[in-house]
Amino acid sequence: MSDLGFNQMQAIQKELQDKYKNIWAPLCPKLGREQLLWMMIEAGEVADIIKKQGDEAIMNDPEIRNKLIEEMCDVMMYFNDVLLCYDISVEDLREIYLKKHERNMKRWVAGDDAYERK
Repeated sequence: MSDLGFNQMQAIQKELQDKYKNIWAPLCPKLGREQLLWMMIEAGEVADIIKKQGDEAIMNDPEIRNKLIEEMCDVMMYFNDVLLCYDISVEDLREIYLKKHERNMKRWVAGDDAYERK
């Protein structure tokens, strides 16, 4: 798994959802709302590690670093669930992501000593 992209992440999430389809709620917009809230809780856990452990520990302590990455993976898993719940394809995400990136690349201009928003 040298290059883990959204296609593979969504396939993995679909596999997980299929495995537990008899005990988990079906993928739908209502579940997407709940998954988004869980994603935010997981993002809070990422922030908590950063706040409590600090940059130095995250960069140098393998156990803390792995915990941070694990929590970030939880965020990505819920993010992919939200995409699946709203039937957002990887192609949809790619198209809009690249358009947004292009707008962001034009959003700021270099001033005399700093960047200024257009």
